[in-house]
Amino acid sequence: MKKIIFALALLASFQVANAQQAKDADAAAKKVEAAKAATLNEKKAANMATWIKLGQTYVDAYNAVQGNGYVGASEADLQLLMTGIKPVSTETVEIQGQAMTVQHYETADYYYANGKLASIVTTKPAVENALDEAVKAYKKAFELDAKAKKTKDIAAALSSIHDKYSNDAVAAYQLQDYAKSSLFFEKAAEVSTQEPYSQLDTNAIYNAGLTAWIAGDTGRAKVFFQRCLDHKYYGDDGDVYARLSTIAEKEGDKELSVKYLEDGFVNYPKSQSILIGLINYYTTSGGSTDRLFELLDVAKANEPNNASLWYVEGNIRLKMDPPQVEEAFKAYDHCSEINPEYEYGYIGKGIYLYNHAVEVQEKASFEMDDRKYEALVQEYDKALKEAVVPFEKAYEVTKDNEIKTTIAEYIKNACFRFRDDPEYQAKYEKFNEIVSNGK
Repeated sequence: MKKIIFALALLASFQVANAQQAKDADAAAKKVEAAKAATLNEKKAANMATWIKLGQTYVDAYNAVQGNGYVGASEADLQLLMTGIKPVSTETVEIQGQAMTVQHYETADYYYANGKLASIVTTKPAVENALDEAVKAYKKAFELDAKAKKTKDIAAALSSIHDKYSNDAVAAYQLQDYAKSSLFFEKAAEVSTQEPYSQLDTNAIYNAGLTAWIAGDTGRAKVFFQRCLDHKYYGDDGDVYARLSTIAEKEGDKELSVKYLEDGFVNYPKSQSILIGLINYYTTSGGSTDRLFELLDVAKANEPNNASLWYVEGNIRLKMDPPQVEEAFKAYDHCSEINPEYEYGYIGKGIYLYNHAVEVQEKASFEMDDRKYEALVQEYDKALKEAVVPFEKAYEVTKDNEIKTTIAEYIKNACFRFRDDPEYQAKYEKFNEIVSNGK
């Protein structure tokens, strides 16, 4: 769920705060007042330079209170950059399960994780809503720039403000203030559309929705997730569809809820959140599950050579009640017919057989009738041996070392049961060594 937000945090961690900051917050505030006064002069107000200067003084005021630190810097680096500036106090806190050191300065808090500055949070701004006011000033400057002489400069300024909003959003997220994080992401999204910058940040729109969702504000989340769809941005593996479906269901609109899932399934047939949502809907609503396969047929028609779609069909059939095992195995087998190098068809088959063996073993442990117990043991042994075959094939074709190790674990465990047989003993030793070495 948080994959995109973390990716953004990683990018933001290399955004350097302006080292040419005004060191005196009061002086920065006075400069803002002087620049504002100039805009009240009719002649000066007609000059775009007046508004550019106002915008810059607001940005300077925003920067002034944060010090010369920059996210990603080590404490040693900051000691050089901030010579003579000492924190008022220092404490250790735990945020999202991570211990962080917080240095409290007069106007800002520095949060350190693993010896590096993770975020800067303004606690005493020189001017309230400085970035918001800066955006307004640059907007006015652009309106007055009839000959486009300062288009690049204005765009660069807006880009910088966008980055500052994003950094503030990430900082608020890290401090688990998700509602505030959502507001900052919204501002980042808004400024990204501002002319002449005009580079829509769909990540910011998504993250505004995601953080609102985490904060429990589903109404706000709905607005931004719908904006994502409007801009053809679907999140991680199409999860925008799944989240909008959940919101619609909570609002009592089941028809809209399933529509989001169906639309999402066509574009993201492998999305587990969408798939599970559809299966739950069609298996609990009393409707026909045939609709699931109609949707899958649409996906297959769009990508007839996509082996993963047959894998999805196999998964769906095994999740039915009761499981459609024979049909599922046919779908898994078809994966290798389309693409002999596609490992998941073998994996799907192997996992089902292995899990079935575990279920039979548990059932046998409670069986008191000797004849029934023996029959269950035979079924257990048969399923385990059958599981080894597709797992070995999957191990042979996959190129992913992590998947190889996981498959080796399954094979090792299955073969352990039959280690009195030389063939299975050899397999057990082979795959046990692979698991032990992690490759």
